[in-house]
Amino acid sequence: MKIKNDFVLREVCGENVIFCEGIKSINFGKVITLNESAVWLWNEAKAQGDFTVESLTARLCEEYDVMADEARSSVTELIEKLEKEGVILNQPEK
Repeated sequence: MKIKNDFVLREVCGENVIFCEGIKSINFGKVITLNESAVWLWNEAKAQGDFTVESLTARLCEEYDVMADEARSSVTELIEKLEKEGVILNQPEK
């Protein structure tokens, strides 16, 4: 999986918000906000480029004192949310 190139994370009025940059982003009715741990996962996913539930779960366990099952659940929940909103690409962009 990969985060689509047009999506960026910005802090707006103290909230972490994902935006789609470019002309196809003109939809102000859809805003995706992330909590602190989701921001960490977002940044890790961006750093990995191609990522999996397993690769993010492993990094989350390395970085924080969290059990693998809890980490996997958090990662899966975020990925499902981002997939639903069209932020994640399951194949690399051309």
